[in-house]
Amino acid sequence: MAETLAIVNCSQVVTLAGARHARAGGDLRQLAILEDGALLVRGEYIEAVGRRREIEKLIGGDCEVVEAGRRVVMPGFVDAHTHPVFAGIRANEFEQRASGATYREIAARGGGIRTTVRSTRNASQNDLVKIGKRYADWFLRTGTTTIEAKSGYGLTTEDELKILRAIRQLNEETPLRYVPTFLGAHDIPAEYQSRRQTYVNLIINEMLPRVAEEKLAEYCDVFCEEGAFTSDESCEILSAARCHGLGLRVHADQLSLSGGAKLAAELNCATADHLEHVDPTGIAALKAAKVQPVLLPGSVYALGSHQYPPAREMIDAGLAIVLATDFNPGSSPGPSMTMILSLACTQIKMTPAEAISASTINAAYSLGRGDELGSLERGKRADFVIHDCEDYRELAYFFGIEHPWRVYVAGELACRKPG
Repeated sequence: MAETLAIVNCSQVVTLAGARHARAGGDLRQLAILEDGALLVRGEYIEAVGRRREIEKLIGGDCEVVEAGRRVVMPGFVDAHTHPVFAGIRANEFEQRASGATYREIAARGGGIRTTVRSTRNASQNDLVKIGKRYADWFLRTGTTTIEAKSGYGLTTEDELKILRAIRQLNEETPLRYVPTFLGAHDIPAEYQSRRQTYVNLIINEMLPRVAEEKLAEYCDVFCEEGAFTSDESCEILSAARCHGLGLRVHADQLSLSGGAKLAAELNCATADHLEHVDPTGIAALKAAKVQPVLLPGSVYALGSHQYPPAREMIDAGLAIVLATDFNPGSSPGPSMTMILSLACTQIKMTPAEAISASTINAAYSLGRGDELGSLERGKRADFVIHDCEDYRELAYFFGIEHPWRVYVAGELACRKPG
């Protein structure tokens, strides 16, 4: 690769340049678009962004020039909620839901998360890495360059560590960036059903210290929900995680009004995720505590539900919302952020511009990466995508296709569309 790289003849460079914080309110619609823009990259970082005529003056003889062909250039998507390391699939449960079974009914019969836990426990770390590389390719092909990656399909100390080690290996061996999250509190495993507190104690006294000792995670998440972990149990686990230096995230108010949003606010978590059943009190609490909501319309769609999170109420309240895929084998088996953009626009009435901000710069800030990712500005990492369209609104408008023509991570070509 040449030391410098220039991307020229772009119809739009969607820079998202601006204030150094997550966007809320009207700022969600401010994309700082450069018409006929261009991008100059030096090594892993962005050197300059500007009009084509300005950038062309900076191009030296050793520079590789990529002709964008009047396409859109944007930051790579930052997917701030995924479960990308697991063994086995649950197509049979998908078929059961199509025949009328609910997610909770399937789980009560021993399916759901526990199905994936059984398969993942039987897989080696090498097995998980091999499977994970396939999914990494899917993310890159759809324009995502960074993902938050949760464990949660092991539910024993060694199996949770195995998953987190696989995430670390995938971060080293694929172009995709991984931000690891420990989710040992994803479900109460079958062997602890009559001993809930024993499992909570296992997470606190054994799993968390081991995760912290090996530096395997940056965040800790808890599924705060009826049938999973109560608010008190979630608080106990997250408080212990904070003592180990981990940031906090919560699966909140997904299947019911479980009090997850209020808990996230009380603990000043980085994010509260899902929020399909959040109420005005929960929204106000998130706003007061400056917690970022992570909305996951793909899981609502995949479960055949109609209870989407109240995005407009959150935006009107001034929350810096995030969009993510919730990629997982059960409730949201899709890695495409452009599909999420479409769902956001059609089902929760976000504008295309709001959806772009929520899946790039806001997502980056929710992961503590806002100073290096999520926008195209001098000094930031050169993670960007050339999309095969002339207008950014086409990403949500034309759904069900792979828009990226070229995907770059740290200034290097990570994925390209054939032809």
